[in-house]
Amino acid sequence: MALRALDALEGVESTGVAAGYVEEAAAESEGDTAVALGAVRILGADVLAPYVLRHWVLPDEESYVIDLALSALPPARPAPPPPPGGPEAPWLRAWADWGLVAALARVAPGHSSPHPAPLPEAPPVCDDALPRRHPAVADPEDADLDGTAREGWVSWAVRMAALAPLALPGLDGPVHASARAGVTGLARGACRSMLRRDFPTAARLARWLAWLHHEGVPLPLDPVPFTQHLTLLGVGGRLALDTAIARELLREEPL
Repeated sequence: MALRALDALEGVESTGVAAGYVEEAAAESEGDTAVALGAVRILGADVLAPYVLRHWVLPDEESYVIDLALSALPPARPAPPPPPGGPEAPWLRAWADWGLVAALARVAPGHSSPHPAPLPEAPPVCDDALPRRHPAVADPEDADLDGTAREGWVSWAVRMAALAPLALPGLDGPVHASARAGVTGLARGACRSMLRRDFPTAARLARWLAWLHHEGVPLPLDPVPFTQHLTLLGVGGRLALDTAIARELLREEPL
């Protein structure tokens, strides 16, 4: 699915991203169709990234398949609480569903989704002064006096990498506000991932840096050579799609 989205973004494929993928799966077996619909949900808003970035009109068959994927397992209502108040995986899934529905509304303004996804709560605030922690570990004492949850930059950056499909033009919400407030944490996380040769995470954080550049936010790290370096080093469909989206965001003039 990621490779199909990449081909569409680069003008290789003429068929729809989701519709073509599900159609090919349906030709194999009914079980493959279910797996293909699950892939739509896993890729999230990036299924529509070519349409968002190229300003293309969304074909009806694309919106139909996305609606079908949302109907197969409707988004959770209400949205699960963010960590540490709740487990991380359902909260990340809720944000992926919100991003998919929000991207669909952007490229198909007149389309009404049968399963609107509620807006989940914001992630914890990045705090460079806090010690490193694994993203699944939370300390209730890491909070401001007003109760705002805070998190060290390492675990926060890992979590933001998982939310990278939201780094698309026209999408905005609490996660994007968190990215604007945590520029240094994103840059540090990107450099740390590159040094660890964790190229998938580095590519996802490069997307956030490219998105911030597109928004006109000053950055402590130049995302252009960083993304170019990732393009040379990384392999895999998902990583290639992330770096291609980052390059597209860097080509456009900052807002």
